[in-house]
Amino acid sequence: MVNITLKQLRAFVAVARTQSFTEACTQVHLSQPALSITIKNLEEEVGGALFSRTTRAIALTPEGEEFYPVAQKILHDCEAALDDLNQRFALNRGRVVLAAMPSFASSLLPGIISQYRALYPNVSITVNDVIAEDVVDMVRNGQVEVGITFDPGRSEDLTFTPLFDDRFVAVVHPDHPLAKSCSIPWQALLKNDFITLQRPSSIRLLIEAKLRQLGMQMLPEFETHQLATIGRMVATGLGVSAVPSLCIQQMRELGAVCRELDTPVMQRPVGVVMRKRYPLSTAARSMVDIILGSAGDLTEKIKL
Repeated sequence: MVNITLKQLRAFVAVARTQSFTEACTQVHLSQPALSITIKNLEEEVGGALFSRTTRAIALTPEGEEFYPVAQKILHDCEAALDDLNQRFALNRGRVVLAAMPSFASSLLPGIISQYRALYPNVSITVNDVIAEDVVDMVRNGQVEVGITFDPGRSEDLTFTPLFDDRFVAVVHPDHPLAKSCSIPWQALLKNDFITLQRPSSIRLLIEAKLRQLGMQMLPEFETHQLATIGRMVATGLGVSAVPSLCIQQMRELGAVCRELDTPVMQRPVGVVMRKRYPLSTAARSMVDIILGSAGDLTEKIKL
């Protein structure tokens, strides 16, 4: 197996281009004896002479002529690759691919991306806006480096770093009698026509499980796939609902109002999910640092 170094390729190309060992020494920053040894080692490695040397001139052998453009391309490609790598480590280039559940992606993620782009404007960002369960699957399968979702529970292949606790809030029409209350018990909310997400939504399943523990039952009047649809239906006066506090701003924009929801208080940690045994790219690591550094601000933004 032939083992050629970049130093040997640079030396060969420099001598071939200048047809002078003296000029080549200046270009590759080697002494003439060191350059001669480098070329000799290269010729021994490939199995024959690449240069024809006389007392007056240096010329490429036929084999050297064939190898010269190949060596130039190898050097060009290698130097381009090394430059690209350097630019990525310096965050002058690169790409971050992440996944976030819709309630986070539509409310808090834009501000984080804005911070990131202000620092690293040349790094591209791809966001996969998918349901909480799919965020975990995409991280686990290596489709994305970083996920933002609810705590997936103990896992041998994933890490979860919490950001804040996302609690459920009541969503009612502005003219509904419950809108006059600062805090609404679940029992009172459930006496109204209830609008909820369809199964197997993790939000739906969590509400049902918590209520079941307290001997309460949710009997939906309407079911839908999207939180935005819930907000619009509540604002139209079709019923009431309960959504994560991440959706407060969205519910307000749709025309509904949100109130504290208690007895019981339902909450669930939201955080960053990553694979355990796979290091993050420099670009992704910088994104995670910004997300984690924003935890305090994120908590404030989801308060009523």
